[in-house]
Amino acid sequence: MSNTLRGILCKLGAVVMFICMAALIKASSDRVPTGQSVFFRSFFGIPIILLWLAFHKELRTGLRTSNPLGHFWRGLVGTAGMSCGFAALALLPFSEVKAIQYAQPVLVVVFAAMFLGERVRVFRLTAVALGMMGVLIIMSPRLTVLTEGGTDVRLALGAILAFASATFAALAHVFVRRLTQSEGTSAIVFYFAITASTLSLITVPFGWVVPTWTEAAMLVGAGLFGGIGQIFLTSSYRFADASLIAPFEYSSILLALAIGYFIFAEVPTVMMIFGVVLIIVAGVLIIWRERQLGLERAKGRKVMTPQG
Repeated sequence: MSNTLRGILCKLGAVVMFICMAALIKASSDRVPTGQSVFFRSFFGIPIILLWLAFHKELRTGLRTSNPLGHFWRGLVGTAGMSCGFAALALLPFSEVKAIQYAQPVLVVVFAAMFLGERVRVFRLTAVALGMMGVLIIMSPRLTVLTEGGTDVRLALGAILAFASATFAALAHVFVRRLTQSEGTSAIVFYFAITASTLSLITVPFGWVVPTWTEAAMLVGAGLFGGIGQIFLTSSYRFADASLIAPFEYSSILLALAIGYFIFAEVPTVMMIFGVVLIIVAGVLIIWRERQLGLERAKGRKVMTPQG
């Protein structure tokens, strides 16, 4: 089996794990507070990460860090994104939350320009505009309650939280880009789990519950799925270029629609599907452009290298 195929299969494995994780969080969200869900998701993912590092004999070296403050800020932003996403799952249909969260790669382009000084030209700006149009199409039916005096404000709040989740996740991606200049992937994953677990404990006074055996199993399962998904995701980047495997992230919409329909009895609207198509097209265009720019930069470096 080629490394490219391994990378694609690992990426698809990560997609399945993260979707199953989100489904378990939603299934337990009727009674379990968001902060408690974040704790279980983060804390029970840690043993999986440690076992993986031990298997690769990287337990001692993989957790070294020279930038603890950077890990804290990445963890703070990432935890905010996870919390908003879990809260949105309690308020909105499953597939709709996942669809809005597809705005993340589009927002990464914006934040990379703002905070990393990356140049964004007409092509990527057009893709960003297309993606944001798709997001607005998905969110617009929910946000009308704010302008037309509707009663179901929970749906509007869910849409806003889902978009906030994508926004924080995009910011976290920018932090990760900075961290990768000095930190290993294993350390980034591990210290995020530690930070998220610790920060989630702040919410204990706000009403954690004693879960039933079924709820506890779902919450622990979410943590295990999340940890395994993180390993699959990290492994996928070891085997193949990020620009090659990134488009497979959008395969999750099919699984999200299936879970929403068969598990949660949710029927997607035509407007939501149209918005998703626009976001996916924008995301693929951005990924394609990133790949072209990467090839151009590599070619430029090769030309500048002295020959002979």
